[in-house]
Amino acid sequence: MSRPRFLADHDLNEHIVHGVLRREPAIEFVRVRDVGLHEHSDAEVLEYAATHQLIVVSHDVNTMTAEAYARIREAAPAAGLLLVKQSNPVGMVIDDLILIRSTSEAEEWQNAVSFLPL
Repeated sequence: MSRPRFLADHDLNEHIVHGVLRREPAIEFVRVRDVGLHEHSDAEVLEYAATHQLIVVSHDVNTMTAEAYARIREAAPAAGLLLVKQSNPVGMVIDDLILIRSTSEAEEWQNAVSFLPL
């Protein structure tokens, strides 16, 4: 069992990433641009995340969701997808990501698509 680690999609509000890392510097929160995926398709981002056991965090509630469900239907590995509506309060999302990291195991999020805040 391992602690959840996160991959910020290209459209995720940077304040979320900064807030999580400011409060809990030990949390691994990779950005797609840091790994050269900022111009890649949702399918490629999800594949990278699955390979590296990173839960994707994204504002893209339409195409990213569809792609994640397609992976799950095809029984392709999926490390998990956490979706955040852009209108959601940033502080609540930060709190939830820290809570997820501190109280759950990465394996609990495999093949799951969930919305934040919880």
